[in-house]
Amino acid sequence: MNEKELQARLQRMERMLEISRDLTSTTALEPLLNKIVALAAELTDSEAGSILLQDPNTKELRFRTATGSQSQQLTSIPVPLKGSIAGTVLTSGEPLIVSDAQADPRHYGGVGQKIGEQIHSLLAVPLQVQERRIGVLEAVNKRGGRNFSQDDVDTLMTLAAQAAVAIENARLVGALRSAYEQLGKLDKLKSDFISIASHELRTPLSLILLYAAVLRDQVEDDAEEQLDGVIRAAQRLKHIIETMLNLRYLESGQMELHPSYLDLRTIVEEVCKDYKALAETGGLVLTKRLPAEPVSVYADDEKLRVVLNNLLSNAIRFTPSGGRVLVQVRRRDDEMAELSVTDTGVGIPSYELEHIFDRFYQVEDHMTRRHGGMGLGLAIVKGLVELHGGRVWAESVEGKGSRFTVLWPLAGHPQATAS
Repeated sequence: MNEKELQARLQRMERMLEISRDLTSTTALEPLLNKIVALAAELTDSEAGSILLQDPNTKELRFRTATGSQSQQLTSIPVPLKGSIAGTVLTSGEPLIVSDAQADPRHYGGVGQKIGEQIHSLLAVPLQVQERRIGVLEAVNKRGGRNFSQDDVDTLMTLAAQAAVAIENARLVGALRSAYEQLGKLDKLKSDFISIASHELRTPLSLILLYAAVLRDQVEDDAEEQLDGVIRAAQRLKHIIETMLNLRYLESGQMELHPSYLDLRTIVEEVCKDYKALAETGGLVLTKRLPAEPVSVYADDEKLRVVLNNLLSNAIRFTPSGGRVLVQVRRRDDEMAELSVTDTGVGIPSYELEHIFDRFYQVEDHMTRRHGGMGLGLAIVKGLVELHGGRVWAESVEGKGSRFTVLWPLAGHPQATAS
């Protein structure tokens, strides 16, 4: 190899490195394909270049893009695997030089007829990702009436190897982007449904509760039990609606806080009193451990009670008869108060722990679960705690119980007024 040839090869290698960087930085499929066919024509000194990709459904090859003014017409032409040069290359996985396309029986004449241009010489190489062939890259009509050389084959094969990976990456990026957009639309649809359904149900539900309460005061004793059942069911539905609305307000950033200075011990005392009867009915022992000194926090009273209600409700629901539930408050340091709810219930598998604060996530299978709930309570707990500048986490041993811990900024700490 003389110095001139060596210099030419070195320049070609530098050009291929430059091309590789360019292709890997292009993630939009159509611009990428246009770059590849232009490079195929440039590097082989050809009149045109084209890319055919295999249709995953029909298995036919279809032109995706080509250089020149006839590119749009080509994209509508299917090319069969049998009886075509491109099909032969895709099937064999080997490059192919055709010096006289018109005389070659494998030449698919339908292409030239439809675009009104004659194909003389052709170089076609497979586009391959690992062992999977996805299409064919072609250089058409070597300029000056010359024949394609082995150097042209090597150059186009190198380009095809880089192009195939870039095409596959662009396809994956496009698929991920499309899936993300679809998920966004579904998420918005679900949020809108929750918002509309919740608002539409509140008025008739309030009327049901009102009339049921009035009727209970007027009916005979033997009908009171049935009306109590109606009221309990309506209150349960009201709780579900409020839960959905809380989640909606948290997600949209519309949740308003009305904070005041509160003694965390007082909130725990009152909420535990509310749940005492429910715990005893389930055969559980509900206890609390509170410090002697006040634990002052700056928080929204109602939202703080929602947090504790959800944690206590879960603990009681998932703890079998004979178990215990402990609510504890203490000062963790000069900045944070610690509120924990510990139970001796069924526990949570370790692989589920990182997901339990996700909305609509439930540890039990939704088809077989024995415990109620929509899978929103803990998502709301996390949202409300973080809105106040705190944080929450769970620890659990499957079969032995769980412990949920909330760190809440003490009154006077900067985080306590950040929201």
